[in-house]
Amino acid sequence: MKPQTPPSALPVVPRAEVRPAWLAQHDEAALEPDLAIIDPHHHLSDHGWGGYLAGDLLADLGAGHRIESTVFIQVGFAYRDSGPEHLRPVGETERVVAIAREAAQAEQATRVCAGIVGFADLSLGAAVEEVLAAHGEAGDGRFRGIRCHAAAHAEFQYGVMQAPPLHLYMSPAFREGYARLARFGLSFDSWAYHTQLHELYDLARTFPDTPVVIDHVGAPVGVGPYAGRRDAVFADWKERMRRMAELPNVWVKLGGLGMSVLGFPFHLRDAPPTSAELAQAWAPYIRECIDLFGPERCMFESNFPVDKGTCSYAVLWNTFKRVTADLSEADKRWLYRDTAAAFYRI
Repeated sequence: MKPQTPPSALPVVPRAEVRPAWLAQHDEAALEPDLAIIDPHHHLSDHGWGGYLAGDLLADLGAGHRIESTVFIQVGFAYRDSGPEHLRPVGETERVVAIAREAAQAEQATRVCAGIVGFADLSLGAAVEEVLAAHGEAGDGRFRGIRCHAAAHAEFQYGVMQAPPLHLYMSPAFREGYARLARFGLSFDSWAYHTQLHELYDLARTFPDTPVVIDHVGAPVGVGPYAGRRDAVFADWKERMRRMAELPNVWVKLGGLGMSVLGFPFHLRDAPPTSAELAQAWAPYIRECIDLFGPERCMFESNFPVDKGTCSYAVLWNTFKRVTADLSEADKRWLYRDTAAAFYRI
């Protein structure tokens, strides 16, 4: 998916951009530094967010939290610039494998990109099997799943990335391709707004053999027609997530709350927020997910560098640790490490 000017008819919600000098105004020492973590959701980029490659990732991983391994999630990065169009996304997997090997040579304690989730156009139907096989061959034993984001709304455009078609997850062609994931032993990452969770519910229920993880707590939107309606949105989101939790093949990632589309204005302040401030704002969503799905189906994510527009890596994980301070050690092991390890087979 390549950047393009969004349709002029839709107002654009700017994303929270990474500003190193702004972030440098506030720093925190890591809380519970011995707590083992798998970060199951980060991106890499040559240009987006000011560029975020091995050195940038490793610098964040060195913020004092005990990150044992990470999972790369597709972001339209490093596609092949030649060859068949449907196979070009395999270039992302190839590049990420190269970056993982580079990081390993740096003798880091963290196993970078131990899992890789890529992109394939599932609307190809049965023909997508060629793409899935190519990702597997390129993945160095790390390839775990596919993400096809459906985050689109009729009344606004988030950022400058081309939005997918509305109702993507309901498309018969998409579902024909989706049906192939189970044959390849692959999971599915869903990035959709809370207003689309009923479509994800139908998809996950129709294909119960495919593990699904909901990215970014189900993305309760806080902009456009939802601005200033946080209580009503929360109630709607909670009911939709309650239904999702009824499906045993569905998990959820706890994070992504730093994205501007969720409506928290911390990135607009003169100084970055503290972890205590973020914990107070985000705890209702995180704790509701834990209550609905249980720790065994919840995993904390950094969503870096996207959420780096709101806070640093050290502050982000401190935020999560504040939210879970009263939970048992067993629950914390699931939330911070074991759920991600099980889901992504790390």
